[in-house]
Amino acid sequence: MKPLFAHLHYYDPRVYQISILSTLLIYGLFFLDFDVNPWAIILIPSTAILTQYAYHRYLSLPIFDAKSPLISALSLCLLLRTNSITLLLLAPIITISSKFLFRWREKHLFNPTNFGLVTLLLLTEQIWVSPGQWGNGTLLALLFAGLGSWVIYQANRADITLAFLIFYAIILFGRASWLGDPLTIPLHQLQSGALLLFAFFMLSDPKTTPDSRAGRLLFALLVALGAAFVQFWLYRTNGLLWSLAFFSLLTPIIDRLLPNQPYQWPIHKEK
Repeated sequence: MKPLFAHLHYYDPRVYQISILSTLLIYGLFFLDFDVNPWAIILIPSTAILTQYAYHRYLSLPIFDAKSPLISALSLCLLLRTNSITLLLLAPIITISSKFLFRWREKHLFNPTNFGLVTLLLLTEQIWVSPGQWGNGTLLALLFAGLGSWVIYQANRADITLAFLIFYAIILFGRASWLGDPLTIPLHQLQSGALLLFAFFMLSDPKTTPDSRAGRLLFALLVALGAAFVQFWLYRTNGLLWSLAFFSLLTPIIDRLLPNQPYQWPIHKEK
């Protein structure tokens, strides 16, 4: 007898990611009172899809697929905060453009959402990323972990997320022990919804991470160390975003040193 959900493995995991990100956005709006500009819900997804379509036509690509820009748009809706309508339009344009402008051997060099956020943080003081909007509740952390695990399982990137969380936990607990802080501090830091959103839905992007498992483990360690350096040494916010953007530049080198076949999104097979 076939497993009950065996047929789901033939589907593109991006479909599940869209469903989960949409659910998290709705949950945040109605239960956590996210301070989201109402125009963002309309402008960011529509602009992202139109930008993808424009590149599709300009480059004469064979198949237009709206799933990838929609994922980036939902991630921006969850993370980006601004009162500027112009920036709400510019953010998805920068985000989607990065997929086509910065490439290495048929791969995106940067995670699109990460690149869009970091670029705007560098260019203007009119945007911010609110990591505290999710709170530090254990129940919410479990929700993120469960939903995120399903996505990365479908995308075959559970290793990089798990490795990053382990490395980051070691850093947090090690720092707490060194400073003599109570262990409740790193425990609360690990229960952050923003951390889990980053680990499960941004870091695990199979099109922007190293191809080999060894490369992904190395990448996870570098990002964890970089994030801790920005947060605890430079005393800057958004350490996770800055670290991922910086070390993404090393992905081509890691792929050259530890090569493997590039990831391809699975295609649904009709039976």
